[in-house]
Amino acid sequence: MRFFCRLLALGCMMLSASAVEAGGLMTNTNYHIAFDRMMARGASTEIDAAYSNPAGLAWGHEGWQLSFNVQKPFQWRDVEATVYQPYATAIGLENKLYKGEADANPFVPALFAAYKHKRWAVSLMAGIVGSGGHVTYDEGIPMFEVPVRGMMYQNGLPPAAYSVDAFMTGKQYIYGVQACFTYKFSEHWSAAAGLRVNIYTGYNRGHVVSRLNATGSELVNLQIDADQNDVGVAPILGLNYRYKRLLVTARYEFRSKLNTPNDTKVLSVGLMGQTTDVNALSHVIGNEATVAAITAKIEQITGGNKEAAQEMAEKVRPYLDGETTRYDMPGLLTFAVGYEFIPRKFRGTLEYHWFNDKNAKMQGNRQDLLTHDTHEILVGLEWDINKIFTVSAGAQRTDYGLSDGYQANTSFACDSYSVGTGAAFNVTPHLRINAGYFCSIYSDYTREQPIRYSGIPVMETYSRTNHVIGLGVDYKF
Repeated sequence: MRFFCRLLALGCMMLSASAVEAGGLMTNTNYHIAFDRMMARGASTEIDAAYSNPAGLAWGHEGWQLSFNVQKPFQWRDVEATVYQPYATAIGLENKLYKGEADANPFVPALFAAYKHKRWAVSLMAGIVGSGGHVTYDEGIPMFEVPVRGMMYQNGLPPAAYSVDAFMTGKQYIYGVQACFTYKFSEHWSAAAGLRVNIYTGYNRGHVVSRLNATGSELVNLQIDADQNDVGVAPILGLNYRYKRLLVTARYEFRSKLNTPNDTKVLSVGLMGQTTDVNALSHVIGNEATVAAITAKIEQITGGNKEAAQEMAEKVRPYLDGETTRYDMPGLLTFAVGYEFIPRKFRGTLEYHWFNDKNAKMQGNRQDLLTHDTHEILVGLEWDINKIFTVSAGAQRTDYGLSDGYQANTSFACDSYSVGTGAAFNVTPHLRINAGYFCSIYSDYTREQPIRYSGIPVMETYSRTNHVIGLGVDYKF
């Protein structure tokens, strides 16, 4: 009976899928369409500087500026699994590509506002600052299918003897509202200080049901519906130095602690027709006692297999009502150097990002499994063809410090190169339209060692695809 417990545990693990992430592992950096078309915007003095370089607004437009931007990402996350022999023949599964589609419906918006008067400026930015997406698994993943097939076979059940119905949908969004104050305190220096409120909202909903084909008898029935919400705060500091056509900038975002509690509406566990309403039980006796009770119940059903019972109960624990999960947004340090090669005509920027991921708590302390923090290098060029048309292009390299231990079927990352291009059109001296496109070219991650699912060795390769199109409107009063 131990294989039933493992099957249920794997179902719980599958429901921990994270949503789409951009920029760093938990942080987005593309809000304004100027980023899509140029990438390196750390030396901007235009309206997008409200996020990327608030201290730079000291040299921006005098008066009010507003900007509204929408982006549409198209993203895929695939896992290719190769089952080692002789297990591949035994379970009827050798090589399989598990395709996953992630989406941010219907689009990703961002709003900017700034007001400058002589030496000082104030700015606001609102957008989806972390994660930002919705993911659904319709055909399963290796960490679920391989153990199910293997354990069913080990217990004398060939693939034709049983069926598995699994479905999961998950969402993660971190909405952010940022306000900064900027002051130019000399001919060459300006500084900014501000605060961003980060609002986390997400959910995990789904089921895993397994039945015998001949009789319809239920082997496993797991049902989960849990919401998560929390609020964190991140102070922000910025500093700029300007000399003639040169602009040197630095910005630091402090870590935002997010410790999200579960608001669990449904959590039930069924084994061999015996169902326990775990959510109701936890409300009566408390979470710690509930884990112990689940362990005892499963141990009884499995004929005294205490190890399997404890393993399954610990997998259920993260979804108990009131249990918390860490989704910290890491500290972010950026440096940028911008230079006008031709005054008011042709400019370029070189930029560096450091995400302090290893000091930001993640679910299950996954940050400890990273080999180093995330590093990004960006470069961008922009050319004003005339007073009406501007074209730009840029590139970005992202290195996450990944390891086998960090990667999971439901949440994995791949190092990447990103390239972007686009244009701006000045409809009037006050109104500008931005259009941009960028894509990320990911390096597939192949595990150094096979991962074992219930003793079955599987070599996995993780791959991702990302395309983003965007359109925005800037207005100066």
